[in-house]
Amino acid sequence: MGARTGQDYLDHLQAHPREVWLRGERIEDVSTHSAFESARSQIARLYDLQHDPALRDTLTYVSPSSGERVATSFMIPKNPGDLNLRRNAFRAAAEATFGLLGRSPDFLNVTLAALAEGVEFFQRAGSRYASNVNAYYEYVRENDLFLTHALITPQNDRSKSSAEQSDESLHLRVVRETDDGVIVSGARMLGTLGPIADEVLVYNLPGLKPGDEAYSMMFAIPVDTQGVKQICREPFSGGGESSFDHPLSSRFEEPDSLFVFDNVLVPWNRVFLHNDVALANAMYVETNIRQHTAHQTSVRGLVKMQFLGGVAVAIAQAVKTDQFLHVQQMLGECLQNIEVVKSCIIASEVQHETGVAGSIRPAFQPLQTVRTLMPVMYPRMAEIVQILGAGGLLMLPSSEDFVSPIAGIVDRFYRGAENVSAIDRVRLYKLAWDLVGHAFGSRLTQYERYYAGDPVRTTASVYFAFDKAEMKALVDAALVLQGEPGESAREGRAPELTAAT
Repeated sequence: MGARTGQDYLDHLQAHPREVWLRGERIEDVSTHSAFESARSQIARLYDLQHDPALRDTLTYVSPSSGERVATSFMIPKNPGDLNLRRNAFRAAAEATFGLLGRSPDFLNVTLAALAEGVEFFQRAGSRYASNVNAYYEYVRENDLFLTHALITPQNDRSKSSAEQSDESLHLRVVRETDDGVIVSGARMLGTLGPIADEVLVYNLPGLKPGDEAYSMMFAIPVDTQGVKQICREPFSGGGESSFDHPLSSRFEEPDSLFVFDNVLVPWNRVFLHNDVALANAMYVETNIRQHTAHQTSVRGLVKMQFLGGVAVAIAQAVKTDQFLHVQQMLGECLQNIEVVKSCIIASEVQHETGVAGSIRPAFQPLQTVRTLMPVMYPRMAEIVQILGAGGLLMLPSSEDFVSPIAGIVDRFYRGAENVSAIDRVRLYKLAWDLVGHAFGSRLTQYERYYAGDPVRTTASVYFAFDKAEMKALVDAALVLQGEPGESAREGRAPELTAAT
């Protein structure tokens, strides 16, 4: 099949009804329900971009197995040019949505590419699991399917492991094995865009304990599989809002769901890991998913930060607060944050690592730096926009006011500096409020805080993963200068540093 169009995606969505619940009611058809209209249209638009002549060679490449054009995000890079092409593909998709879709199709595409690159890891579980991973990667790539994933256990009693919960099937577990596959029951979150995805990928993040064998698993199944239910959070956009008043939330609402598995059969050919705590804990690191996915999320995050920083600058310029030193300082902070993320992305590609069979991947440490800084940088930049907008973000007329008998009053009192008309200033401030103040904007900020997991654990893990050899060499060289107690300084004594240091 190759790269899908938007209509291909929508047709597949309609042909595969799934069990989705919203506000206590079962949604009969997610392909037509208004709650998912904006998300559907954005995903379909991203698929259509693959066929735009101006973007076709960026967003797609020739499949090594079928010869069809497939999404570039499935590419396993072989050289620096491939990394550059993949970055450009990530950027094109992110720019189309201002970086606001945290789980656009390219994210899970690159996840599967990482699994395929690291397929030797699955050999340790058994050759059939490695074969399953390869076959699934090719199946999704050639059919251009849209995946979500569910990695986190429900927030029940966090002081206990999954096996220690009062209800043994509260967290997703394997209930039993059959000739056809494994039967699983329990729940997982957070299925971003799950209601309108084609399939769900399930795996564990590190943290399982001995005794959690039944909870250690990795598999993928269609979301319309019998026994799979999704319970959606309340939407932040009801659909039908004015695009003037809610320019972002009316277009980029990204539904999230809790996945509930009720004695669901996962066929053996869809099982990638099973009943092995050690392998389940090691998979995320040893398959290098974290580098490949961080490449995509860092590019998406960069676009989102550039958008947010641009809004901050535009607000300050609209009322000329950019003339004040403390405002310039805050804007400078935003711009520095953007430059840090941009530099880390480039560094990860320049310092790329060598994989297997001639593949390469972005360097881990620069992208891990982005992962640890984004949960701090993005909320701070959102706060700066709130500070710069001040009370003006709260005192905004509605779109109806501009076409009402008080339109002249609105035009007079809501204008900005010099040539900034009332409608232009209000339009800008409404964009800002949707981005940092509305419930939709609050989710965007919360998402960046936690998209990479617990920010405390993520940052603490840097200490263990960081190559500290160069720092140690500098400290050791400085210690040599001290000599022994009672010695005077010896002229000409210099640290012995290598060129590599």
